[in-house]
Formats: sequence, structure tokens, C-alpha cells
Amino acid sequence: MSSDEAIQQIIKKIVLRNAIEYGGGAKYDVVISKVVGLRPDLRPMIKELIPLIKKIVDDVNSLDFPDQEKMASKLLVFQDVDKAAKRKEEPSLPPLQGARVGEVVTRFPPEPNGYPHIGHAKAAIIDQEYARMYEGKLILRFDDTNPLNEQLEFYDAIKEGLEWLGIIPDLIKNTSDDIKILHSYGRRLVTKEDAYVCTCKSDEIHSMRAKGVDCPCRTLDSNDHLERLEKFFDGSFEQNEAIIRFRGNMSDLNTAMRDPTLFRIIDADHPKLGRSIRVFPTYDFAAPVEDSLDGVTHAMRTKEYELRNALYFSVLRSLCLRQPTLLEFSRLEFEGMPVSKRKLKPLVEGGLVSGWDDPRLPTLAALKKRGVLPEAIHKFILSLGISLADTKPPFESLEAYNRKLLDKISLRLYFVKHPVEVRIGNPILGKIELKNHPTAQLGTRNVQISDRVYIDRADADRLASGQEIRLMEMYNIQLEEKIQENGIDHLRVINTGQEIKTSLPKVQWVSNDDMVPFTVIVPDKLFINGEFSKDSLHTYNGIAESYVSKLQPGSHIQLVRFGFCRLQTNGVAIYTHG
Repeated sequence: MSSDEAIQQIIKKIVLRNAIEYGGGAKYDVVISKVVGLRPDLRPMIKELIPLIKKIVDDVNSLDFPDQEKMASKLLVFQDVDKAAKRKEEPSLPPLQGARVGEVVTRFPPEPNGYPHIGHAKAAIIDQEYARMYEGKLILRFDDTNPLNEQLEFYDAIKEGLEWLGIIPDLIKNTSDDIKILHSYGRRLVTKEDAYVCTCKSDEIHSMRAKGVDCPCRTLDSNDHLERLEKFFDGSFEQNEAIIRFRGNMSDLNTAMRDPTLFRIIDADHPKLGRSIRVFPTYDFAAPVEDSLDGVTHAMRTKEYELRNALYFSVLRSLCLRQPTLLEFSRLEFEGMPVSKRKLKPLVEGGLVSGWDDPRLPTLAALKKRGVLPEAIHKFILSLGISLADTKPPFESLEAYNRKLLDKISLRLYFVKHPVEVRIGNPILGKIELKNHPTAQLGTRNVQISDRVYIDRADADRLASGQEIRLMEMYNIQLEEKIQENGIDHLRVINTGQEIKTSLPKVQWVSNDDMVPFTVIVPDKLFINGEFSKDSLHTYNGIAESYVSKLQPGSHIQLVRFGFCRLQTNGVAIYTHG
């Protein structure tokens, strides 16, 4: 879509929305105001756009109302305009250098060697935000050139994680789709002597690179280079017998330029290619070539690759390929929740956690299971912006955004984690109606109450003889005595009325006639001082109101005086945060 077509599409969506909101007739002045408000970058050309706006308004107003609605539905008018308005109110990213509306192409290139995590979310969200900001294109490209680590399960997990985040690529592809093309470019580098086949042992290569000493394989004549090249691709070499290295500078202060590996031989089943291919490019070769061939205009990656930028551009110059603009930003992980697969994979494979969606992990599957909302992740990541400064905030930073969103949609229910029986001497019996939310319209529930309720042991232990407390939304009680029968504690109290006294402590409760067993799983920091914490998952087996049994798995609730939770199955929830 050209830039002019994209602008015309934006105006049409705004006009259609305005027409439907005004009962079929769009207003010129309102539309012009909306165009400038939602797209400030169009303000300088608004005079030139007025004739176009008037024409579109007239065309839309000439349609019957049902036809306007059909067109609006087809163009996703309300979704797109609402998103644009929301973006205007929220933190946004700085402009891209050299970016032009309708021409920006970004890419998100994860390796399918594990489940996507919060660091992937940061990269994917930034890539999509820029693509949408400039009405461009986002490519999801699986960097799948190491069959030793990659599995089909991980391709699917990445797609599912991105879909949950609301990341919608315009194109999905695999680097392995272009393996023959990458081979041809690799051959070209060796043919023009910008790369060479090296047969040195790995420890020798490491030593020469450390000392800045030239590899003897560099000095072979052209015929020897070409002969080795053919043997490299025809199967004559075994795995680890030879690699293709870029001809850089072995004395370069940037060690990434000391003849890095571009291709290696790997004898393993590839999840997409099977055993048909033995020669695979490294990321250092595949990334720049694929970025150039895919039309990527702005390639964004974490700053750990910063020293490899020189190699990125050297490869493209040697092959005479178009050079994208590179941008770096810091990695993202939370304190106590590392994203490194080197740390996470052993935990999953060793059974130390329940899987890639264990709520203690920073994976997207785990965050979803825990009750974190995708919108909160978007807001949190955009609030960080693009920076090279190390980003390792506490999990509470994300919680703040998530809490605001959950607060509006979560039903308030009572849960007692360590129940102590309370026997009421003069109870009010029957049913009482409780609001599911103090302000939002989330309905009500009826609770059957009797002469026995349960409160938490912590509240019971603090209660002294003669002291009065309020059972939330019910009535006040006063402790007469604490009793132990057959080793079980219970309290004997009297009802002291329904008058709300601000001085009284308020406690949640569960009625004996309206309760179900309920378990809450509470995740804690996975790593403490760099070591896996075996005490990072806590389980509370308590009781909750029976109303919780009517809710569907995946529902968000707030257990009063405990915290937000997400229901997993009937009778089990995972603690999100307070």
C-alpha cells in the first residue's frame, strides 16, 4: 500500500466511525479534527487533504446506514480507530531515523529453541509498534539454523505467545526456507576470497583468535580454497572437521571481526528440513543476509550484539547487498527471574519446575497462567522506551500496570487460607446479598450464612477477649472466649450489630453453609543470589465462598485481603500479585 493509499484508508475509517456515531451522517469539521488529533504528523498537509476528506465524507454519507455498518465492519473501523486513540494517550516510542510512512519494515527473529519470554515480548512489541506507527510491515522470521536446539513445539509456542500478546505479523517465515539461497551467498563469499574454509581444531582457532594470529588456512591459494569449498558442501567433511570463516582482521580490537564462523556442518534432524541439509549458517551470516533480502528497513536487536554490528555490515558490503538501519536496545528480565535458556532449560528438563508455563518463570505462557494481562505487558514495555541502559526491574514494576487493569474486571471474593471456626451466639441467619465489585457493574451473589463462620488464624490470634471486629459486609462480632476442643481451636463470639464503626478491624470470612475447599498457589522469586530457590512456590489449602465454583477457568478474581488470582481449575487458583 502506498503512502497516499494508507492516508486515504485512515481518513475513510475515521469518516465511517463518525458517520455511524452520528446516525449515518459524518460531519466535515469533526472528521478534520479527528484526523489531526489521531495523526499529528498529517497536520502540515491538512489543507491539501481537505478536498479528499470532503469527497470521502460525501461518498460515505451517500450510503445507507446498513451499508455504512458493513463497510465499517469490513475495515475494522472501531478496533483500529480505538487503538489509534489509545496509542495517542499512552507512552510511545521515539521516531525512527530515516523512516517514511508506508515503507518501514521490521522483523522479529526468535530462535525456536524454547518458549518465548518477557525479553522476547519487549523486542516483538517494539518491532510491531514501529511497523504500525509508520503503517509498515512486521515479519516474524524464525531463526532456525541450529537443529541441535530447535523443536517444532517451540515454533508453535512462539506463535501462541505472540498471538496472546496481540502481535500480528504481516509475514511469517523461517530462515531455513532460504537455506539454498544462503548457501549460494556463502559460496560467493569464498569464491571472491572474502571467506575461507578452515580445518583447524576448535582449540587452535580459539587460541589464534585470542592471540590475534592469522589462521594458516587463510594463506591457501585460490584453487585450494575452491576445492575445500566443494568438499564442504558435498559431504566430504564430517561434523566439526571444517567451518567457513569470514576473512576479517585477526588483530582487530573488536574480537567479533577476528575471522568469525559463518557456516558449520551439523549432522542432526532439523525440525523443518529433516536430514536433507548438513551445512547451516550462523546467526552472524543469516541475519544480515535475510534482513536485506526480506526488505527490512530497521533491524532492532539487543545491545549484546553491538560489537557484531561491524560484522553485520561487512557481510552485506562483501555481498553488495542493501544495508538496513540497525538499532540496539537493552535486554529485559526481572530480578530473580532470569530469561537465559541456559538457566531455564535445566529446570524444565530436570523437573524442578512444572514446565515452561510454571508461574515462577518469565515465559509468556507462565505470565498468562499467573494472571498477567497482555495489555499490561504492552504498557509496561512502552514505558521503558528504547534505551541501552540495563533493564532489570523488579516484577512489581509490571504488577503496577497489571493491577490497574485487573482491578476493573476482577470479582471480589472471600478466601480464608488458615481457617479458624467462629461460633456466633446470636447470629443473623439466612441469605445476604454481596456486591461482586465495589464500583464496577459485575453483579451480585447470595451467600447463605449460619451460626458458624471461619476467619483466618492470623486474625483470630490477634483477637483478644472482649475485643470487637467487623465481619466485612455482614455485622460486628465480639470475642467472648477462645476454646480448644480435641486439639482444634475455635472462637465463641456474639453479634454486636450492623453499625459500621471505622475504628473496628475488618476481616474477611467464609460461612460454614456456603464454603468449598480452595487452594491458592503462590509463586515467589525463582532465583536468589543467582541460585535456584527450592522454596519459590507456596501452597495454601484453605476455604472460599462456594460462588467461586461457578466461575470458569481463566477467570480473574481478587481474594479480599489476599490478592489477585487467576483460576486454573475448579478449586485451584494461582496468585497473581497483591
